[in-house]
Order: sequence, then structure tokens, then C-alpha cells
Amino acid sequence: MIRVLLVDDHEMVRRGTRDLLDLAPDIQVIGEAGDGGEAIAVASRMRPDVILMDVALPGANGIAATREIKRTMPRVAILALSAYDDPAYVHALLDEGVAGYILKSIRGPALIEAVRAVRDGESVIDPALTAVAARRAAGRIEERPLDPGLTPREIEVLRLAAGGLTNRGIANRLSISARTVQVHLIHIFQKLDVGSRTEAIVRGLKVGLLDLTDLPDHV
Repeated sequence: MIRVLLVDDHEMVRRGTRDLLDLAPDIQVIGEAGDGGEAIAVASRMRPDVILMDVALPGANGIAATREIKRTMPRVAILALSAYDDPAYVHALLDEGVAGYILKSIRGPALIEAVRAVRDGESVIDPALTAVAARRAAGRIEERPLDPGLTPREIEVLRLAAGGLTNRGIANRLSISARTVQVHLIHIFQKLDVGSRTEAIVRGLKVGLLDLTDLPDHV
């Protein structure tokens, strides 16, 4: 069972999120907090597996709360759930150690999948944010003329990652294990000389492995 703490200053948001997560038989919401200080206290007391953390909180904001929680509970997976798509917020929270950043416009099934993914040690970035970052960065990165030598399966995995699927989602689509997907991604990162999914997508666009049509349609 994945034990989740909800952190948001709006009760209706917490209630709606709880209702969505209650649909998953393997997820249990064990507590709620309405501000950063309360989040720190409840997390310390309840020891959740995953924390859904809003960014804009009264008192200690989501960034400060994340910093303190990760200092005392480094193994907890914190998933930022925010209305803000500003890259500055994303980078600030990633620097503090969040496992992912998703927007509040996310659909219920995708939210459940994101909670499962970060619990399994994956990094989850909202496809909208990944696509925007990739489109912006693709025009600024010098193209490498050499063929990176990805296998057909690795290219398939890269395209599905560009489309916003998590490791579990890619595994289900290709009928392989999530561990196998992780191994493919490691090889992809090595061959493209990158350190993240977004960087891999950008590099894939530059060398012609990906097309803009591989990115989510809604961005």
C-alpha cells in the first residue's frame, strides 16, 4: 500500500485529490496539511511514502517545506502538484529533491500513475512541461552530426517517453517490464550523452530521432 500525504491550502483541492486517489486500491491517503509548516509536522509524524506538495502555500511555501522534509526524510518521494507551469518553480523544486512536478490539470488516472511511479523511484515531469522545455531548448542546442547508434527498441522507448508515458506506461505499451524500460533509458542516456528525459528528448529532436509530432498534442 502506498501511503500518501496531501499538502494544499485549499480544502476543496485536497478533497478532490483524495477522492481521485481513493479509486486506486493500492493507494491510501493517510493525512492532509494546509500549509508548509503543517506539512513538515504531519510528514514527520505520519512518515508517508509519497507527499503531493502544492507550491504556493501560506507560511513556508512548497519549496521551503520540501527542503526541510527532504533534510529529515531523504527517502520520501515528493511529487509537486501545482497550477504553475513556470520553469523557475520546476527547477527550484527539482533542486530540492522532488521526484516529480505535475500540473493540477492532470487527469485522475495520470495522477494515480504518477504517484505509483515516484513511489517506484521514477522521476515524473508533466508532459506539457517536458514538451515546452524540449521545444524551447531544441532551437538552442548545437546538433551533433554523428549517429548515436540507438537500437530500434531504444528509439521506440524514447518516442514513448517523449509522448509523456512513465516507465510503467511504456512497459505496458510494449509488454515488457518496467525494469527493462529503465535499462533501455540508461542506454539511451549514455548514447545521447545526456542525464535526463528532457535532455534526451531535446537531443532526439536535434539528431532526427524524434519529430515534434512525437510530443504531446495539447502543448
